[in-house]
Amino acid sequence: MSKPSRAPLAEARALGTPIPEARVSAPPGLGSRPRPKRIIAVGGGKGGIGKSMVSANLGVALAQAGMNVLLVDADLGGANLHTCLGVGQPEATLSDFLRKNKSRLEDVIVPTGVPRLSLIAGAQDALDAANLKYAQKQKLLKTLLGASADYLILDLGAGTSFNTIDFFIMADHGLLVVLPEPTSVENAYRFAKAAFFRRLQAMETEYGIQDLVDSALTTREGSLRTLHDVLAQVRRKDPVGAEKLERELAAFRIRLIVNQARTDADSSVGAAVASAWKKFFGIDMDDLGAIRYDDEAWRAVRKRRPVLIERPDSPAATAIQRIASRLLALDGSDTSPTP
Repeated sequence: MSKPSRAPLAEARALGTPIPEARVSAPPGLGSRPRPKRIIAVGGGKGGIGKSMVSANLGVALAQAGMNVLLVDADLGGANLHTCLGVGQPEATLSDFLRKNKSRLEDVIVPTGVPRLSLIAGAQDALDAANLKYAQKQKLLKTLLGASADYLILDLGAGTSFNTIDFFIMADHGLLVVLPEPTSVENAYRFAKAAFFRRLQAMETEYGIQDLVDSALTTREGSLRTLHDVLAQVRRKDPVGAEKLERELAAFRIRLIVNQARTDADSSVGAAVASAWKKFFGIDMDDLGAIRYDDEAWRAVRKRRPVLIERPDSPAATAIQRIASRLLALDGSDTSPTP
């Protein structure tokens, strides 16, 4: 992967990453809110990479491990998570909640047939659903964060829209799905940069770095180009604040999943992307592992069944169970998924 030639923030702007007029902030009153024990957001730089398949089966794996899981189809422009789970078109969806036809989130939650796994189906037949207004997005974020579950899994849309990125960066675990092919890797890397700089924007008021972020958003000569540049500038003004900012940004760890790996070289793509990210940004990215290309997974999708239910002994199912186990270990749980 070649080193970016443009300022990362400027490139992120060109890719649709937020600009200063579109600041992101947490919904008010969330510091002491009841919330799921863990939030997982599954994103990706392009469509057709298997995000919904990963989301659905990861939900199954965590439910099989004894966790209460709520799956949310947050692909506001192309919802299909219910299809991956074999659930018919629900009578109530996220559309009803957004349009205020249903006032409570519980009114749009439907069972999946898998014990401990519930679903909120995505917005349907709402042409403007993918373009939520700021107030709508904040309300939805606050409501989702107040859901009662051990795990809340958000299946996000493709790309780097404001809504997608804001859902991604609020999660405890941001999972980035990538195919082992050049276009997917490039888009995944851009997604990661967009998410990182959106996170930086969210902290700029607290650390008084609005001018630095604005400088990084430009392509003019002398503008800031890397995280190291930003930290160096902050350190000159506030050494203590710079250390705190560096710790917070270092805690922003994207977790990578390679899908449809056909060879050992494909399986190592995640490690290569994580290495490049560390080299250019100075922070870590976790490689959660690869899901091998598996005809059984393809057949399960055609049957509208999770592969963990249809063929729990298949290579794809085993890989997803392993990823779920790693997430549980990160969260301090010694419970492992069982078929």
